[in-house]
This record gives sequence, C-alpha cells and structure tokens, in this order.
Amino acid sequence: MIIIGEKINGSIPLVGKAIAEKNADIIRDLAKRETDTGATFIDVCASVPEAHEVETLKWLVDLVQSVTDTPIALDSPSVKTLAAAIPFCNKPGLINSVSGEGGKMEVIFPIIAETGWQCVALLCDDSGLPKTAEKRLEVFGNIMTRAKTFGIAPARLHIDPLVEMLCTSEDGIGMVTGVMKEIKGQYPDIHITGGASNISFNLPARKFVNRAFIILSMAAGMDSAIIDPTNPDMIGLIYATEALLGYDEMCIEFITAFRAGLFEKK
Repeated sequence: MIIIGEKINGSIPLVGKAIAEKNADIIRDLAKRETDTGATFIDVCASVPEAHEVETLKWLVDLVQSVTDTPIALDSPSVKTLAAAIPFCNKPGLINSVSGEGGKMEVIFPIIAETGWQCVALLCDDSGLPKTAEKRLEVFGNIMTRAKTFGIAPARLHIDPLVEMLCTSEDGIGMVTGVMKEIKGQYPDIHITGGASNISFNLPARKFVNRAFIILSMAAGMDSAIIDPTNPDMIGLIYATEALLGYDEMCIEFITAFRAGLFEKK
C-alpha cells in the first residue's frame, strides 16, 4: 500500500495553529513521526488563503525536508499554486491533485511530463461530481487520453474515484468499488487512491467505517490511500489485508512490520 501521510494539513486545528504561529517544531515532529511509521509520501497542505499559499507551502516543505527525505505530496486546490511549489521539493513526489475541471491537467501535465513526479487525478469535470459509474469512467477515459498525450505512464497516476459519505449513499460503496475494479482491469499498473475518512462523515464511531472501507476497497484494487500513518490500528489492518489478499508472500511484510512495532508494541 502506498501511504500518503495526511497529518500536515492546515485544516487540522493543531497544524493550522502551528502555521499561524510559525511553530516549526510541531511541523518537524509530525514529519518525523509520519516517516518513522512508514509513509510513502508526506502530504503538505497549507489550507490558507491563496494569496499566502505558495509562501506557506515553501515554509512547510522546507521544514519537512529538514528532517526527512520522504517525498512530498503537494496538496492544493489551485494548480497554479502546485506548479509554483514544485521547485521547492528536493526530489519528485506526488501532485495532489488534478481533475477534468478547468484545464487543470493542461497546467500540471506539461510540467511533470519529463520528470518522475506522480499525480493524483480526481474523477470529476466541469459538469460537477458524476453521480454514476458510467460518467466517472468517461471522465477517467478523458484523463487517460490527456496523460497519454503528455507521455505520462499509468503507473504515475493515482486515480481518486471520489469517495462520498456513506450516510447519503444509495448502494453503500458498490458504485465506487465497481469503478475501482474497472479501472484496474483496464490499466493494471495504475494506482487507485482516496481519502479513507471521507466515507464516514456525519456518522458515529467513524473509525470502524473507515477501516471496513479500506478492507473492501483494497479488495477492489485500491493500493494508495491518504491516511494517518501514525495510527497503528489502521496500519496493522492494511498489512493484514495485504497478506490476506495474497500480496505479501509468506506474510514477510506483515511479520517485519510487527517486529518493527508499526502496529503493535511488543
């Protein structure tokens, strides 16, 4: 599982306060903790007004890179901000994100085309959030056409099928997992990602819903997730699910992670 650490996000009160007060120690500590618990990428999201976003992202990225060489996931709703922040990173990481909306791919794809950068792509376009699997797959097809034009291989893309609140869904996660399976069937090397916590908004005992969602989604092809890597219960569940799905030969990764204390202290 590709783990995109979600902790350095200005929308989280602790981080928002640290950004406002320029408390570098909190940011560095979060980056070290996410690295130590196995994050593949460290997501960095300023969540400040766009006029201050680039300078805030630089401050955050510099702090993260001062304590770890784990690649950065640059996170912003503004592709202009993302494009401006790419030079701050010491090595290629992950762009979070583009979509079929407003020419976002036309800004980001040419910049990352000849690099090692990977990119999250959301299955929505200028018509809004697609309500059916067919429409989401149509958006997906358009994304892949543009990616091919710029020479971006499927293995560099993380497709977000758009996880919605379970409490407003008519078929649970059936539509979303169906989209995941179809995408993986078309492009086995592509990555499927998403924010696990989106599924449980407005529900009690959210952690149980999030964990069940991860298990079912991994079975449908999800191999990338925006989660808290410092949560030992979630990490243990991911390692166990990979072993049960046959992705971990002889359970070596599960055993290694256990011995490293990533999900259960001895």
